[in-house]
Amino acid sequence: MPQAATTRIANDAARRDRSVERDVVYLYEAPMRLWHWVNAAAILVLGITGYFIGTGTEATPGEASDNFLFGYLRFAHFSAGYVLTAGFLLRIYLALVGNSHARQIFYVPLWRRCFWSELWHAVRRYAFLAAKPEKHVGHNPLAQLAMFFMFTLTTAFMIVTGFALYAQGSGNDSWQYKLFGWVFAIWPNSQDVHTWHRLGMWVIVCFALLHVYAVIWEDVMSRRSIISSMISGEREFRD
Repeated sequence: MPQAATTRIANDAARRDRSVERDVVYLYEAPMRLWHWVNAAAILVLGITGYFIGTGTEATPGEASDNFLFGYLRFAHFSAGYVLTAGFLLRIYLALVGNSHARQIFYVPLWRRCFWSELWHAVRRYAFLAAKPEKHVGHNPLAQLAMFFMFTLTTAFMIVTGFALYAQGSGNDSWQYKLFGWVFAIWPNSQDVHTWHRLGMWVIVCFALLHVYAVIWEDVMSRRSIISSMISGEREFRD
């Protein structure tokens, strides 16, 4: 145990030394990075399978009993939905016990005057009207706003409506219906729930495209590591 503690202290000291030399901040802890990539994979599976579930698939030749393509799509969709839900609950826990950057996607400080000025500066930068970037360790205000409204709230909405639709197959006695059956008190027609659920999918798809573009743009234009930060956990500010 003393040897392990000494090794950990030495590693922390070495990390601080590297941070001073390279202007590096340790930003994302390991559970955060793991959640990010698992969540991205779940969203990818949900998006692809959800699209085909909503539009249908081409008829396959042969007996119906020999073709289970749509069943596999539904199974993959439901499984990814459970992974997304478990990851979202884990993400809430990490926001409670993690560092301040782990909480950014769950709130937007709209009451702060500096937030609005920095938000306007970020908008001008993305429009190529401002040359000098502001040095944000975590998300800039525009990214934080998009993460909260397009990802956090939409993901919660997708989980609620998804389990409500799932409850129609599992039955009124299932825990899914007991927890999420109230959705049909708002939209008695299940097709309306399907429509809103599908709309939420397109919101997340648009967010994912914007997110990938913004990450690459920031990595090149702002002179700070963005892509590698979600792998190593460290954000480097380059000269």
